[in-house]
Amino acid sequence: MIRVLTMVALVLPLTITTSKLTAADDVVRVFIFAGQSNMVGSDSKIKDIDNFPPFRGLGTPQNNVLFTYILGREDKTTSGGWVSLQPVNNGFGPELSFARKVTAEIDAPIAIIKCAAGGTHLGGDWNPDEPSGFKMYPLTLNLIRDSLAQLDEMNIRYRIEGFMWHQGENDMFNEDYMPNYGKNLKNLLACWRRDLRSPDLKFYIGELCCKTIWGMDLRPRMYAISKGQRAVTTSDPLAEYIPNNHIGVEIGGGVGLHYHYGTLGQLQHGENYADAYLSSIGIKRPEQENLKRWPYKKKSTINLFVLAGHRNMEGERAFTADIETSDKHNHLLQNQPQIAFKYSLGGGVSKSSQWKPLGVTGFYDTFGPELSFGKTLAAASKENIAIAKFTHSGSQIIDWTPEGSEAKSRHIYSKFIQFIRDSIAELETKGHLVRLAGVFYHVGENDMSFGPYRSNAAARIDSIIKQSREDLELADLHWFVCQQPPTDDERVNKIDVTSMIADTLAKDDDATHVRAFQLPPQAKKLVIDSEGIIQLGNILAEAYLKNRK
Repeated sequence: MIRVLTMVALVLPLTITTSKLTAADDVVRVFIFAGQSNMVGSDSKIKDIDNFPPFRGLGTPQNNVLFTYILGREDKTTSGGWVSLQPVNNGFGPELSFARKVTAEIDAPIAIIKCAAGGTHLGGDWNPDEPSGFKMYPLTLNLIRDSLAQLDEMNIRYRIEGFMWHQGENDMFNEDYMPNYGKNLKNLLACWRRDLRSPDLKFYIGELCCKTIWGMDLRPRMYAISKGQRAVTTSDPLAEYIPNNHIGVEIGGGVGLHYHYGTLGQLQHGENYADAYLSSIGIKRPEQENLKRWPYKKKSTINLFVLAGHRNMEGERAFTADIETSDKHNHLLQNQPQIAFKYSLGGGVSKSSQWKPLGVTGFYDTFGPELSFGKTLAAASKENIAIAKFTHSGSQIIDWTPEGSEAKSRHIYSKFIQFIRDSIAELETKGHLVRLAGVFYHVGENDMSFGPYRSNAAARIDSIIKQSREDLELADLHWFVCQQPPTDDERVNKIDVTSMIADTLAKDDDATHVRAFQLPPQAKKLVIDSEGIIQLGNILAEAYLKNRK
C-alpha cells in the first residue's frame, strides 16, 4: 500500500484535467462515507464485479483517487494513512463506483474518508453525545481530523464536499432507538457540522434496502426508520434522501432472500450517491432521446400496452452489454421509432419526461422485456402500438394493492393508476383514440420466497385487478398476470402459489395466467438474466396475440 510518505506521487495524477466541469481547480473534494454493514460492503466480492458489464474493471485500484479508512468492530482494518482507492479484504462499499462516476464528470481531484462497521447503532455507537459500544462517532471524527491534517502538512488544498450516510437497520431492534431515529439523526448531522466546522456540509442519507428479507418480515420496523430519515431530509435543506430500494441485492441460499446489497447492489449504491452529488452541482443524468417524429397518423387509434412489475420486469440483471455482440439479439438495442414508449422505473427513480422511441433507457445499462415484447408485437400486427412501463424492483405485491400496508411510503398503487391515466391522457391530447390493450404484470419475485407473502399473493393480485378496473372505469380491462417458476425450497413449497393464482384468474373472463416456466436456466434464484428477459418479452407478446379480442 502507498503510505502517507509517498503521497506526493499519489497526488500527481489528480491534477490531470478532463474538461468536464467548467469551474475546474486543484482543490481536493473530500467525501466522507460512514455507516454500518451496507456501507462497509458486506457480502460484496471483488471476483464478481466483472459479472456485471457496466462495472467491469472496478476491482483494480483507482490511482487518481485518495482513500483512507477504518472498517470493522472488534478486529478493525485500517489503511494506516492515505492510499489509492481500492477494494479492502476482497470486498468494497459504494465508494468504488461513486469515485469512478464523479471523476468522469468533474475536472477536480477527489478523496474519500470511510469509517463503517456492521451492526452498529445510531442511538449508541454513533451517538455524538454519549457514544457507547464501538464508539463510532469519536473514532470517525478522529480519522477525519487526522486525515485532513495530513493533507495540511503536505500543503494540499481541500474542502469537505459531502457526507454519505447509510445506517439504521440495527436501531430498529431497539425499542428506544427506533422511535427516536429521526431526532438522533438530526442531532448527528448538527454535531458533524459543528465538529468539522462545516456549517453548510451536505448530507446524503441512503435509504435502507427493503428488497431484502427485512423489507418483508420487519416491514413496520424498517418503515419506522425510514420515517425518521425522511423527517430529517424533508426539514434540512442540506440533507438529501437517496432511494436505494430498487438496486440489486445479494441472492442468498435456500429461498434466495438476503440481508445485504452484495456486489451488484454496492456498485449501484455508489452510483446513486454519485448521481445525487452531480445533480447538486448541476450535472444531470442524461435521458433517452425523444421521438424525432410522431409515428402515428392523426386521429388514429393507438393500442396502449402497460407493462408492470418488480425486479425482472425492470430488468435487474439483464445488461445491454450482454447482447451488444450477439448477432441474434443485438438488433433489440436499436430504437424502435414506430413505437412510442414512456417509463417510470425503480418506483419513480428514473422517469421519461416525454414519449420516447422504444429502446434502452440507460437505467444502470439494463433492459427489460419491453424490447422483445414490442418487436414481436410489431412483427405480428399492423396496429398502432404504444408501451408504458411502470416498475419498482424493490416492491412486494402488497405495495401494489389498493389498501397497501403500514409502510405508507412504499404504497405505489395510486401512482401506478395515475401513470396509466396520464399515459392515456397524453395520447388523447395528441388527438388519438386510445385502447388500453392490457396490463402485463409480472408477479413479485420476493413474495414467492416468503411464506406469508406467498400465501397471500393470489388474493392481493385479485384485489389490484378489480380495483384498477373500477378506478380506470374499464370493466373489461384485460390483465395478463405473468409468473416465472416460483421459489423451489422446502420452506415454501407447501404453499402451491401457482395453483392459487391460476384458480383465481380462471374465475375472471378478462384475465390470463401466463406461465413463463420454460425460461433458460438462471445462475441465481429470483432473478432472470439477459437471455431470459428477452424470452419473457416474447412470451408476453405471444400471450396477447393468442388472447386478443
